[in-house]
Amino acid sequence: MSNSLKKLASQTAIYGLSSILGRFLNYLLTPLWTNEAIFSKEQFGVITEMYAYVAFLVVLLTYGMETTFFRFANKPENNSDTVFSTSFLSVFFSTLIFIGLSISYQQNIADWLMYPEHTEYVVWFALIVGLDAVSSIPLAQLRLLNKAKQFALINMVNILVNIGLNVFFLFYCKINFDNGNTNWIIEMFYNPNIGVGYVFIANLIASVIKFILLLPYCNNFKFDFSKPLFQKMLRYTMPLLFVGLAGIVNETIDRILLKRLLVGKYTLKETMGFLGIYGANYKLSIVITLFIQAFRYAAEPFFFSMEKQDNSKMIYAKVMHYFLIVLNFVFLAVILHLDILKYFINNKELWEGLDIVPILLLANICLGVYYNLSIWYKLSEKTGYGAVISIIGAVATIILNLALIPFFGYRGSAWATLLCYALMVVISYYWGQKYYPIPYKIKRAIGYFFITGMLLLLGKLLDFEADTVLFWIKNLLLLGVFIFLCIKLEKIQLSPILQKLKLKK
Repeated sequence: MSNSLKKLASQTAIYGLSSILGRFLNYLLTPLWTNEAIFSKEQFGVITEMYAYVAFLVVLLTYGMETTFFRFANKPENNSDTVFSTSFLSVFFSTLIFIGLSISYQQNIADWLMYPEHTEYVVWFALIVGLDAVSSIPLAQLRLLNKAKQFALINMVNILVNIGLNVFFLFYCKINFDNGNTNWIIEMFYNPNIGVGYVFIANLIASVIKFILLLPYCNNFKFDFSKPLFQKMLRYTMPLLFVGLAGIVNETIDRILLKRLLVGKYTLKETMGFLGIYGANYKLSIVITLFIQAFRYAAEPFFFSMEKQDNSKMIYAKVMHYFLIVLNFVFLAVILHLDILKYFINNKELWEGLDIVPILLLANICLGVYYNLSIWYKLSEKTGYGAVISIIGAVATIILNLALIPFFGYRGSAWATLLCYALMVVISYYWGQKYYPIPYKIKRAIGYFFITGMLLLLGKLLDFEADTVLFWIKNLLLLGVFIFLCIKLEKIQLSPILQKLKLKK
């Protein structure tokens, strides 16, 4: 592996500390939120829906400025401090407008969300989204400066505060209050009428702390807003905004449409229950997303920095190749251990949706491949093509959800997600090879998916109960076979690696 690939791997590992580990810790909140003693499946549906809107709004308020910041800060003719201040001020003032409008029309928004008695949700989420949007540019600055450790530390503090407050409000305060055990701490900080709102309050406090921690890294900030530079950045970022919006439609519109399309066919309570089932099982599919997120944090600045090297396209092809091998391994591991992983959902009523997990895992693999492919239009500055692909995907997602949800419910949403991302991969690959050809190893990639499929089929035939030793032996052997085949196919020499390990000892 070249030094550049080693650098990408190390950066991915460090960013993974805050993204994979951090998201995994957040993932551990699922047993708390799905615990019947904490929330019903309908209440978990509320959490699922509200965070779908958060994802959409964060993209809207950052409007691709992170990627734009990387692009313009790497250009030698630009002053990086001016690029930073222009980006930051742009996002800051647009966010202020959003927060002001949200607070002014909080009742109207709450009525539209079908939570007319909870206007506080609108205010809390406006502040959460606003703080996360404003924080995105200082975080991008840390990535640009390769301050991965500081980036990881700030995000980890944010996540740990959020988790700690969830445990405090829901596990300590709620459980004790419901059991009749109160004290001055519970009486001061807990109000049973807030309910799921404590999840949102915890998030808001964590977002405030993250923003405060980022302030020292803005100490060189100057009110230096360059209008000519901003106009150039705006031309570059606008297509990315459509890319982001269309992309987030693909990721979140299913949870929004589920409620809108099923609430007439079923009661609101039943519909929120379906949404809770879908959201809980979506959590099990997020394992692959964790790796993809960490990879993206490191890969985007890496791809831009490699652009001028003579062998850059070969490097991009290798990155995709190893990326797919890892994703196949993770997919295999998750499906083989699904009977164990399901216990993260602490409510058996939610297990009825386990059959959508493989579908959503494949959908997330397609999404990861698309993110990798998308570098062609960013490097060639043909971001308009990215916007077109994402819009096609968004339209396909909406059409497929509208067609499938009324007949298949949340299972229709899962299939719509997979079909949409697969379509985007095909279109992006076709246009990418036309305008910025990269020698991807397509046949080898298909071969790895075939191997994974055969191993899963074999695992299905050798069906053992999850609480038996044979279950674990079977899974270890199948994973071992996959690793063995990877070593053989990639012609990896183990002797130099073993020799280095001996020397270290």
